[in-house]
Amino acid sequence: MSGFVQEFKEFAVKGNVMDLAVGVIIGGAFGKIVDSIVGDLIMPVVGRIFGGLDFNNYFLALKEVPPGVAMTLAEVKKAGVPVFAYGSFITILINFLILAFIIFIMIKQMNRLKREEPAAPAAPPPTPEDIVLLREIRDSLKK
Repeated sequence: MSGFVQEFKEFAVKGNVMDLAVGVIIGGAFGKIVDSIVGDLIMPVVGRIFGGLDFNNYFLALKEVPPGVAMTLAEVKKAGVPVFAYGSFITILINFLILAFIIFIMIKQMNRLKREEPAAPAAPPPTPEDIVLLREIRDSLKK
């Protein structure tokens, strides 16, 4: 059992696993920022451009809505009516496209920076021992 625990400990503290964990946490926080940008900044502008449309309330009720229920997505769902919420999907799709574009730009920039780094001058390979000996013999014969 202790071998298993030791092996798991070695796996868990490897640099790649820790880097992945940090990436997931930062990615989750970054996703919330993009959600806010899409929901609070972009979609209201897009809705205003298209005549005050609210994409979140675009849905098709898959069953008859009871009388007296407001025709908003939240109220219809609260009434227990199954809905086809394509407006939410449009918002999430725009969210994904923005996030994918930002990640694409970041990776493109990182690749450009990697290409621009000058290659370190390679150290000359060590001289083989027989060549060193031959040079020593040559130098001693010159004397």
